[in-house]
Amino acid sequence: MMDKPTNKSTEQKLKHQDKGKKQLFGGGIVVFLIAISPFIFYYYESFPNNTKVWETSFFTIETSFHSINSFVWFLVSKIVPLYLLLMWFFTCKHWWHWIILVPIAMYSFQLWGIINQSRDVDEVELYYLFPLMMVLVPAVYLIRAKLFSKVRGTDLKSFEEELRQKRSFWQQLKDLFQ
Repeated sequence: MMDKPTNKSTEQKLKHQDKGKKQLFGGGIVVFLIAISPFIFYYYESFPNNTKVWETSFFTIETSFHSINSFVWFLVSKIVPLYLLLMWFFTCKHWWHWIILVPIAMYSFQLWGIINQSRDVDEVELYYLFPLMMVLVPAVYLIRAKLFSKVRGTDLKSFEEELRQKRSFWQQLKDLFQ
């Protein structure tokens, strides 16, 4: 019995089906990782509540927080949003996904403060975050401007002329949301 030669459309359908299966599998992993995030968050409840030192046969943890339980609560309250934001950043297909780096950086600085057992958690990261925002926000807005100029069919010279026009604060704000 001879094998029937396959035509190109059949091969394309098979490749498309394989690609669809891979996307479905990858999407299933992302859904699973999002679904377990509450369990990861509430994992702090399994740590000791009345002690600042936790000793096991493998390691010893000592904290300057009220208890090991509160230390882990602070830890997971930064890790879980960071974990979800990173997933969102790496799976997002929109042009604006770069701006997600701002809250990612914020949670990263807060997590670093907790790991270093710093008492001023959530207070100093703005000083570190501001230079990042000074670069990211204009860059994302420039990407938006270039995309909209292509969509509208206008050139960048008319866009630059529009930027040079003197407008009131309210007019500028109104133009941002057009």
